[in-house]
Amino acid sequence: MQCSHLKNILVLSFGILLLYTAYMGLQTLQSSLNKIEGLGVASLSVMYVSLSISSLLLPPLLIKKLGCKWTIVASMFCFISYSLCNFYPSWPTLIISSILVGIGGGPLWASKSTYITIIGNKYSEMCGKVAKDVVNQYFGMFFLIVQTCRVWGNLISSLIFHLTRNEGGLDAMNQTICGAGDCPAELSNSLNGTTKGPSKTVIYILLGSYTGCGVLAVLLIILFLDQTQEDKVKRDSENVCSSLLAACKQLRDKRQCLLIPLTMFSGFEQGFIASDFTKSYVTCILGLKYVGFVIICFGVTNAICAALFGKLVQYTGRIPLFLLGAAINVGCIIGFLVWKPSTGNFAIFFIMSALWGIADAVWQTLLSSLYGVLFEKNKEAAFANFSLWESIGFAIAFGYSSFLCVYVKLYILMCVVVLGILLYGAVEYIEYTNSPTLNEEGPKEQQPVPPATA
Repeated sequence: MQCSHLKNILVLSFGILLLYTAYMGLQTLQSSLNKIEGLGVASLSVMYVSLSISSLLLPPLLIKKLGCKWTIVASMFCFISYSLCNFYPSWPTLIISSILVGIGGGPLWASKSTYITIIGNKYSEMCGKVAKDVVNQYFGMFFLIVQTCRVWGNLISSLIFHLTRNEGGLDAMNQTICGAGDCPAELSNSLNGTTKGPSKTVIYILLGSYTGCGVLAVLLIILFLDQTQEDKVKRDSENVCSSLLAACKQLRDKRQCLLIPLTMFSGFEQGFIASDFTKSYVTCILGLKYVGFVIICFGVTNAICAALFGKLVQYTGRIPLFLLGAAINVGCIIGFLVWKPSTGNFAIFFIMSALWGIADAVWQTLLSSLYGVLFEKNKEAAFANFSLWESIGFAIAFGYSSFLCVYVKLYILMCVVVLGILLYGAVEYIEYTNSPTLNEEGPKEQQPVPPATA
């Protein structure tokens, strides 16, 4: 039975890995590849607005009707449409495909998280282990594999872009507008008509590779992922209104409300690294073909730390790791504000990317598992809220990308992470005071962090 659970986690992980290899690779390039009139980041903003709406309306409904497995399959087809529409990028094609990705993204994220939580809880019951520890390990294993999507997606793009010359960088006389001082209006005026992208042939090769990854992901899930027992039972009829009500009722839990800023920050910080860092720092100085190589550093540290933190949390508790993630983000934000990027400090591009990947591993792994542990009895509605608020963070980050200077965005990031970590501390305090162990026996010294109640 343990082998069956492990097999399902691996199949799910590699399926999502293939899908996100294409999706994350394209997302990273949008701000540089489709930069005319801000089309790329505008499509990403629309995508996450659509995702935030679908996160409330669709996940509980589809999971109840289709089960986790077939919800994942249906959602994957929406992502494939984004790769196909990038063959002919325009406002109609990219906006429509972005809406489709948003519609599929909410159910995909919620069903994936629900599936992992169900498998983890079942295995913990069989083996007599602590449920939250098993769920943490499974999320860590999942993100160890999935977060490498940034490595493979960007490795594919970097190798393919090396088929053409480095046409994405700026001339030396324009490098003063790179980094924190990069403002969209000034950049548009100074670069109007002076840059061009890779050839159509190179782009078609790239998009063909990404589309193939998406098709393989669908086949892997259909053929090898088992349905959970919950997927096989007969489900009661449920409409969109009841799904929306369930997700909204989740907001009556004050712990959910307190976690909103930190969940939104997860979207903010990923939006920054995918859009502003790649465009205003990497492409601005090094050129488009180096974007993939720099983001690979993010993906490598992100994947390693996702697995490490999933295991380490058993010994340290959640709080020290959440504080570590916030401290790294704050340090990097300060670094981005004072750093003057140039070809002379080539290594710093990779170092900053790697550090940001470490911090992101905290939010992607531990914040996801925290939702599964705190709201185990309402996991569908809880993960729908997680996807909703993270998507709103993404939408805001991509939405203001074409209007605000980079230093303003960095100050916004600073404020949100500080507020988020303070309110997260309030959640841990609530969990501590409500702990059955504390109420019945008093706190035990050997437990660094009291167990979270469902």
